[in-house]
Amino acid sequence: MSKRFLLSLVLVLIITNIATLLFWNQNSNEPEGIVLDEQGEKQIKANQPVATIGDKEILYKDWKGSLQVDYGEAHLKKLIDREVVKQLAEDKNIQVNEKVIDQGIALLTTMQSVMTEDEVEVAEEEWRKDLLHRYQLEALLAEDIEVSEEEIQDFYNGYHKQYDFSASLQLSHIIVENLETAEKVMKELDDGASFNLLAKEYSIDEETKDLGGYLGYFTSTSQFIPAGYYDKAVDMEEHSHSQPFDTGAGFAIIYLHRHLPSISFTYDEIKDQIRNELALKEYGKVLVADPLWEQLEIDWIYE
Repeated sequence: MSKRFLLSLVLVLIITNIATLLFWNQNSNEPEGIVLDEQGEKQIKANQPVATIGDKEILYKDWKGSLQVDYGEAHLKKLIDREVVKQLAEDKNIQVNEKVIDQGIALLTTMQSVMTEDEVEVAEEEWRKDLLHRYQLEALLAEDIEVSEEEIQDFYNGYHKQYDFSASLQLSHIIVENLETAEKVMKELDDGASFNLLAKEYSIDEETKDLGGYLGYFTSTSQFIPAGYYDKAVDMEEHSHSQPFDTGAGFAIIYLHRHLPSISFTYDEIKDQIRNELALKEYGKVLVADPLWEQLEIDWIYE
């Protein structure tokens, strides 16, 4: 094979590749300045616009610079705070009782509306990190403040109930006028229909039907739960519905989303938490990590 032939072949391949690239660039649906990497993720060029308003363009580099100025320092400080607390807690062997974190997660859960199982898993993982950080930070700030055992014991005797969490049920319901309609709804549920959509279609409860029948979280002593609901729901499986029952104002079908168990603490389980809270309250310390920075060598761009 001659050298001239090889050179001609290489030249043809180069021209073909250039033509192919030009073709794909001309026919791409991606905005100018946005390219796809090997994983198909968007990559934006620094000198290209991220938004166009009329004839005005906002460039990526300007947008990124604005983020750094407006939020960069605060966000970086938050990351440093987290790492400072984590390192010092490990060095000082600060432990947080898992039941204390579980109680915090339970309280946060009751403030949410209906979540899917995947959403619950993601949320609880983040809450656990946040709560661990908070309780470790409290312990670090309070470690040099004297609080007597008697003070802790007295507080526990008088106020330990405030740390308890009562078992809670998250409920929705569908109220219909008669048993015939209730049985029709039951058949659709058994066939796989959405409880949320059926509530919007059939329920006569005007306060909840647009919410898919959602009622909220209730304990056994809640005042606003409809009569008989708690007793029927407490033995149900999560993510299941009841049989229809007469409420006196129509026939109800209830749905149990979540059943959060009760949590209570012995003195030994909660005394460290009480001690930290009493110490911080007595000395009026604000719950920020700034005073802890001096215990580590920290160098950052905003210094």
